[in-house]
Amino acid sequence: MIITAGIYKGRKIAVPEASITRPTLSQVRMGVFNTLYSIIGDYRGKSFLDMFGGSGVMGLEALSRGFGEVKVFEKNIKAVQIIKKNYETLGLKADLIVGDSINLIKKTEKAYDVVYVDPPYMSGIYEDVLKYIKGEIIIIEHSQKMDFKDFNIIKQKNYGGKLITYLSGH
Repeated sequence: MIITAGIYKGRKIAVPEASITRPTLSQVRMGVFNTLYSIIGDYRGKSFLDMFGGSGVMGLEALSRGFGEVKVFEKNIKAVQIIKKNYETLGLKADLIVGDSINLIKKTEKAYDVVYVDPPYMSGIYEDVLKYIKGEIIIIEHSQKMDFKDFNIIKQKNYGGKLITYLSGH
């Protein structure tokens, strides 16, 4: 897998086993960041939280494109090792918190400019996650229609059965 744009464009990163994660495809990542740019503009000084880190690619894309702060949550130890390795490969230190994303977001006081949410699709945790998120823009990757009550849908895009929904505040 490669980083699609920014200062690390074209750099290869490792991906955990398919049984551990479902990496976001490059076409989807490009679409996410292009849409996000049209919503918020310049990323400099903005903060980005990747709640389900996997390979760490979304956080690395955010850093590559100029986000000032990127934090990653991940609980799977094999994925954590891959994330650390991927950041080190680029000469970076991951701002990574190991643990359950729902428990971590409950304890998080910080409101992020962008929160990216891509849990295992059939985990049934989307509603719990959305209860606790503090973010200006929340991006949800999901596989089926969902009710986003209490949120404003800014945009929704379908990438062959993978839905990306952009939400704003409660």
